[in-house]
Amino acid sequence: MPTFDISSEVDMVALKNAIDVAGRQITNRYDFKGTSAAVELNEKDYLITLHGDSDFQLDQIKDILLPAMEKKEADSAKRLDHQDVQKVSGNKVKQVLKIKAGIDTELAKKIVKLLKDSGLKVQASIQGDTVRVTGAKRDVLQDAIAFVKKSVTDFPLQFGNFRD
Repeated sequence: MPTFDISSEVDMVALKNAIDVAGRQITNRYDFKGTSAAVELNEKDYLITLHGDSDFQLDQIKDILLPAMEKKEADSAKRLDHQDVQKVSGNKVKQVLKIKAGIDTELAKKIVKLLKDSGLKVQASIQGDTVRVTGAKRDVLQDAIAFVKKSVTDFPLQFGNFRD
């Protein structure tokens, strides 16, 4: 039986590269000279921390960071979970962006339901943070991939581990 997996892995190399590019742009910008504007990546906890002097400056940093991320990996900005802006000492602020890795159970259930309701002759099962799709023919699986790509546009998905 042919199968494939639907997953959502973070390309850490591309993410690090995008954060480095954004960091260089921030240090080179004239309006950020002498401010606390910075971007930090915590790889272990999958967190990006933005530091700035005001909410406006945080928005400016996001305007630099998000296109840099999109350039390195398409739809990567969709996997960010924006936390509330926190006041730090004095007039400084910071914001944490959580990076969502893997498919959470809610999205996995949505994908399984979409495939069941689609009328395609495939079976989908949740296996940890991936969804395994099984079908009788390779063509049906390719139709399932196209259907899921068209239906789920709010989160970046990868289709891999295709086996005959």
